[in-house]
Amino acid sequence: MLQCHIKGVQNGYPLKVEAEKVETREMDFEPDFLRHIFPRINWPALREAAAAMGVSDLPESASEELLEDDDFLKKFHHALLEVHLEEGSLVCPETGRKFPVSGGIPNLLLQEDEC
Repeated sequence: MLQCHIKGVQNGYPLKVEAEKVETREMDFEPDFLRHIFPRINWPALREAAAAMGVSDLPESASEELLEDDDFLKKFHHALLEVHLEEGSLVCPETGRKFPVSGGIPNLLLQEDEC
């Protein structure tokens, strides 16, 4: 859901993930939440970001029919809620500008000439 807001950028989404440190934190499994949030998820963007953080078991495409499959929901849950980028960068797909992530917090502040 994060995107690049550099002045003049037309294609600032999705930011690419360059992971240096990734942590996994177990979260309660809530299938109803996953079913609710699924329509708002850009699946290719989630899959690419998850892959950059070492999660490679998501299907190439996903549809609402898969929301009845517990195995799929558990993989979706893991990628969406349990895998956290702790150190690394988010990279603008158009400009290549890297926004650092430190302690799990992305710094998306722009330089004065980028506003």
